[in-house]
Amino acid sequence: MAQYRYKGRNRRGKTVQGKLQAESEREIRLQLRDQGIMALEVKELSGALHKEISIGSGVKPQDFVIYMRQFATLLKAGITVVEATEILAEQTSSKALKKVLMQVETELRSGNPLSESCEQHPKVFPPLYINMIKAGEIGGNLDEVLDRLAFYYEKQYKLVQKVKSAITYPAAVGVVTVAVVIFLLSSVVPTFATMFESFDAELPALTQFVLAAGDVVQSYWWTIIVFVLVVIIGFKVINDNKQSRLYLHFIILKTPLFGKLLQKAELARVTRTLSSLFSSAVPVLQAMVIVEKVVKNNVIKNVIRDSRSSLEKGESLSKPMEESWVFPPLVTQMISVGESTGALDAMLDKVAEFYEDEVDTATEQLKSLIEPILIVVLAGVVGVIVMSIMIPMFKVFDAIQ
Repeated sequence: MAQYRYKGRNRRGKTVQGKLQAESEREIRLQLRDQGIMALEVKELSGALHKEISIGSGVKPQDFVIYMRQFATLLKAGITVVEATEILAEQTSSKALKKVLMQVETELRSGNPLSESCEQHPKVFPPLYINMIKAGEIGGNLDEVLDRLAFYYEKQYKLVQKVKSAITYPAAVGVVTVAVVIFLLSSVVPTFATMFESFDAELPALTQFVLAAGDVVQSYWWTIIVFVLVVIIGFKVINDNKQSRLYLHFIILKTPLFGKLLQKAELARVTRTLSSLFSSAVPVLQAMVIVEKVVKNNVIKNVIRDSRSSLEKGESLSKPMEESWVFPPLVTQMISVGESTGALDAMLDKVAEFYEDEVDTATEQLKSLIEPILIVVLAGVVGVIVMSIMIPMFKVFDAIQ
């Protein structure tokens, strides 16, 4: 986005000038016209000082969800697509989204349909959005499709937030626990170690162990940094390899407590996405391709790919799912019934609601279960260190008395 200097005349006939940012001179003139200013001169400012500085170009999920709901509401209120896009470009607080919406508005005013205008920005508008918009344009029910999309993205955002909160809490407490232990071993324990050396007595085994651990932390603190770097690099290497990533995702799904939660979240995402696509009249095979891209776990992704292959051969969608342990009988049976009755979108919607409720329940149960365990672990670790210091101190006081 470039910066332009303009000079113009407002409605009162007064000469005004200033600076604006836009993608082109045409956009500047449109902005000025909307402000009631007749542009007399528009000149692009060159040089590094006038370039827009931005870090990253992604749109936050929260901003996108808000945009979708506002867009659907404006269209239902009778506002045209062009006007709604212009309004949202002005109102959004996201600079990245504002920039994209201004470009989409320019394309729309040039006569391009919404789907083609958005398709030029794949980093912001995912394939699911584009294909459902195309279906809405063909079917003449774009407002309904956008309302369905807004509902879908709201559900997905809430689902992701709940899973993140369930995982983030124990991770944060774990990091705090490690930080407290390192601090005690590297700063507090060595202070008492000097004092204990003056005791002409054998220290308890627990105290000797903690003092030795303190020496290790002080002498080899750099190994902690190396270990963290090795774990990060190792995880990246595993994740970059297709086969090893499949094994990693399999292990994640089999992890106690968290595995079931992540499986339910993925099943909710799959069924909700399929339901939204089918109800918007997106072709089945095309819908399966989109869902395959939406799914994060490679184990489930492979089953979706097999289901698509099954459909291409004229077989049932649910057959590969029935043969996989990832999809419970509830999912496969509901899909099978939906296929036979022609109400697959409604059946998938029911399954999605069920698993979204299951994720809600699972996250609450997980928090209530993990919280006391983490508190006990943190208290236990700190308590052991404190006791290792206090026991010799008590012995000293007894000897003095």
